[in-house]
Amino acid sequence: MRKGMKFEEFVTENAEVELGKLLLSLAEGCKVISHMVNNAGLLDVLGANDTTNVQGEEVQKLDDLTNKILMDYLKASETCAGYVSEENEHQVTLNANGIFTVAADPLDGSSNIEVAAPIGTIFAVNERLSPKGVEVEDRDFLQKGTVTKAAGYFIYGSSTILVMSIGYGVIGFTLNTADNEFYLSHLNITIPAKGKTYSINQGNVEKFDDGLKNFLTHCATIDKETSRPYSLRYIGSMIGDIHRNLLKGGIFIYPANKGETKGKLRLLYECIPMSYITEQAGGEATDGNQRILELQPTGYHERSAIFIGSKNMVQTAMGFLHAMVKQ
Repeated sequence: MRKGMKFEEFVTENAEVELGKLLLSLAEGCKVISHMVNNAGLLDVLGANDTTNVQGEEVQKLDDLTNKILMDYLKASETCAGYVSEENEHQVTLNANGIFTVAADPLDGSSNIEVAAPIGTIFAVNERLSPKGVEVEDRDFLQKGTVTKAAGYFIYGSSTILVMSIGYGVIGFTLNTADNEFYLSHLNITIPAKGKTYSINQGNVEKFDDGLKNFLTHCATIDKETSRPYSLRYIGSMIGDIHRNLLKGGIFIYPANKGETKGKLRLLYECIPMSYITEQAGGEATDGNQRILELQPTGYHERSAIFIGSKNMVQTAMGFLHAMVKQ
């Protein structure tokens, strides 16, 4: 691998042929999405389309369009057997003879669309378990993150960047606007073990358990030896916060509310792929009790709490949470 190599060259040299076809199709689709995001104010794609998704959330026009784009391009790959996303209630068979499935959040952080804050596309690829030649089944998607074949995200911000892993480390490709091609720009992304940033919606603090409240107090307490207080940075899109923390160090938290066991973020197409990337980069990800990648998904839109980021920060947070449980 060398900096500046084309994405197509990378997948040809490093991924098995069928997986490479899928990843190339995914990248082509996200080029289209990137163009739409960058020109959203001129393309009549802003605002809601007067429908709700399976979670009861108002669907933005761009949410719906990106979902359709991903399905079209993944179907064209011929190797993607099936697809599930935040916008689809059930799985969709794209190619009965395909060997992979994709779970995706087509446009993470869609509430940020109209204010030009970072948003993105999250994906995870699994090898199907059902036989080729038939429609995909639940078991093809509901697999633990420990068997994920590839995962990553496209972030649409000041530049469009693909961050991904196919099982050995994390790398990043930047979309060159001159020729509309992805080029390797980030080699061997490694999250710092210690960070100075915490990302959480602190406006919900009264909904949090006491252990998490104590950790937030720890983050805000002055202590020169540990470079505290840490900086609170919260963009409002999981992808934006985790991308920053992946490069600079930090922790992203979306907890379950007090008295609850599940958080808000979806396990299959948000928590698992972002945890896969973070672990490949040397970080940690947990729901507060168990490693995210070891959780067994039971439904397409199942939710989970998540604590994810720099290893030392996640472990410190768990120390505060578990200390309160023992009392």
